[in-house]
Amino acid sequence: MLKLVNVKTSYGNIEALKGISMEVHEGEIITLIGSNGAGKTTTLMSISGITPPRAGEILFMGRPIHNMSPDMIVSHGISQVPEGRHIFPELSVMENLHMGAFLRTDREGIAKDIDYVFGLFPILTDRRHQAGGTLSGGEQQMLAISRALMARPRLLLLDEPSLGLAPKVVKQIFDIIRRINTEQKTTVFLVEQNANLALQAAHRGYVMENGRIVLEDHADRLLSNEEVKKAYLGM
Repeated sequence: MLKLVNVKTSYGNIEALKGISMEVHEGEIITLIGSNGAGKTTTLMSISGITPPRAGEILFMGRPIHNMSPDMIVSHGISQVPEGRHIFPELSVMENLHMGAFLRTDREGIAKDIDYVFGLFPILTDRRHQAGGTLSGGEQQMLAISRALMARPRLLLLDEPSLGLAPKVVKQIFDIIRRINTEQKTTVFLVEQNANLALQAAHRGYVMENGRIVLEDHADRLLSNEEVKKAYLGM
């Protein structure tokens, strides 16, 4: 579904991605783990067109997207939930959801998808007329995921969905990620600092260090890998 080929991305003279190659298969959850500053967020930003690569190729459904604008990439079926949530704080929950569906014109489909995300996150139903900025951190993360789903993505990019949330809310978020994958058949590319949670949710995983992919395997095998356990699982 998604293929990165020798992708290099820089911020000025600083090379953040140093020629990474990876694949995401349709219908799976894959996770990218690594320490802070390894290049995980830059990988997602390169895919979504916010920080375009300076070299290499990014292919989605066989079509190159590395030279496309972010809105064109969304229209092709990729949505990103950024680190730190970044909802529209002055807009209501409903208005945030409609912003997620900005490129769509199918009113009936939009209404059905709003009902679906309210089913995923019932608390948002009660908050539908409340300004996004007044929600709790967990509720804002729920809204950010819901807003991304309103674009009906085939591929959902999630950047640190557990960041700053209480353990109970984190468990709920990860349960929903699995539901989105199985119920909506949405492919998920997950970047997550909590490697243990991420690998438990994923089918496959990649390990990134200093802008390079250093390891790739099935998630269960990465969970039992001694180097991964020592470096990222605190074991």
